[in-house]
Amino acid sequence: MLERDITLSIHVAEDDTDTVATTTLDLRGDHFEATGRARRNPADPPTPIIGEELAIARALAGLQDQIMESARDKIERFLTTT
Repeated sequence: MLERDITLSIHVAEDDTDTVATTTLDLRGDHFEATGRARRNPADPPTPIIGEELAIARALAGLQDQIMESARDKIERFLTTT
């Protein structure tokens, strides 16, 4: 069994109303990066954890889409060369 650790980086920047999460993943020579955003309604009380969770979840969803697309491309290339 082959085992390895893969590191995912998440950077969060926020101010009073906006939270931006940037995720990056380097995987066997492929680089993936996605950004997620959340904006607090000015009428809502400041609860930073909610903005962080939303922004991170959106960034991870974008990263998931990119990784799945990359895998699909590799599968297609493999199937057309065999």
